[in-house]
Amino acid sequence: MSIRAARTEVASRALLGEGVETLHPSSIDEMAETLAEATAKKRHTLIWGGGTHQGIGYRVDPDLVIFTDHLARVIDWEPDDLTVVVEGGVKIADLEALLATRGQTAVLPEDPGGGTVGGMMAAGVSGFRRARYGPTRDRILEVQAVTGDGRIVKGGGRVVKNVTGYDLPRVVVGSFGSLGVIVSCCLKLWPTPRSTATLTIEPGRLVDVHRPLAVLSDRSSTKIYLGGTEAEVGNQVTRLGGETQNELVWPAVPYRTWAFSLRVPPQTAAGLIAGMPADADFIHQVGIGEITIAAPSSDGMAMLRSKAEAVGGALIVTRAADDGFDPWGTPPPTLDLQRKLIAAFDPQRVINPGRLPGRI
Repeated sequence: MSIRAARTEVASRALLGEGVETLHPSSIDEMAETLAEATAKKRHTLIWGGGTHQGIGYRVDPDLVIFTDHLARVIDWEPDDLTVVVEGGVKIADLEALLATRGQTAVLPEDPGGGTVGGMMAAGVSGFRRARYGPTRDRILEVQAVTGDGRIVKGGGRVVKNVTGYDLPRVVVGSFGSLGVIVSCCLKLWPTPRSTATLTIEPGRLVDVHRPLAVLSDRSSTKIYLGGTEAEVGNQVTRLGGETQNELVWPAVPYRTWAFSLRVPPQTAAGLIAGMPADADFIHQVGIGEITIAAPSSDGMAMLRSKAEAVGGALIVTRAADDGFDPWGTPPPTLDLQRKLIAAFDPQRVINPGRLPGRI
């Protein structure tokens, strides 16, 4: 076993306890065989990529944990076509470092280390640059997955016909593995901006900025992230003013016992932020309506969730102490559709059973 695999397994055992079998399939066929056997034996199975999103959803008590760390190869990279095909266990940081050698990026979520491409897709995380490049599901050309009963399915723009009958990239992104394990995908690439800058301005100040990479705010400041040619970035820095750093310095909320993701219509975000508990730290993606929150407790979050749901949004727990606060809130109106999709992809419900809203 590699050092990385050993460390990953130690982390999983710390979370899950002893007595849980662990497997590391090293090929897509092995993954299919492993899941087919899990279905035949009706074994509750947890899929583990980098472990960075295991705190989301209801707790799963698995009989088996399948790691994706041995499915971590770059299958095909076409710099001229701006595409790359990778296995799901590839680390985000490793892939972006490789692409940077040719001045390219997959615009994957900003990751401090450990997150995988498959895990990012399963969690539906888009990162701070969503306003500029769109959500994760729009950056994926093709997906290959292994369903709960061991079928290998593929769908997306690089195939003539979607073999499953579904737009596979759109249904698996954000499914938390409930429809299968993402074993490979084809990602769009973009040229890395030749010049970048981070501007910090006082809170509440409105500025007119042309095509920023991101605009983020918290209680103390607003940060504008710029990318383009040296002349383009220089002109905007001169026009906007503020404290300037000649690189992209992404913020992070401090580690707290609780973490949340608040997702609401953009026009309602400011009002909800005003009612946030005073001891909570947050980062707001301006124009997106997605707010990352860290807090010492869940106090005040039930009220915030109620306000979010009233405007068509949601408050999701991404890290928690076990005090009974529901991780999802009110199940979405699409719950019956989700059940039907799961029945089609994982008939025996062996992958992450009971993790999703409504405990499906």
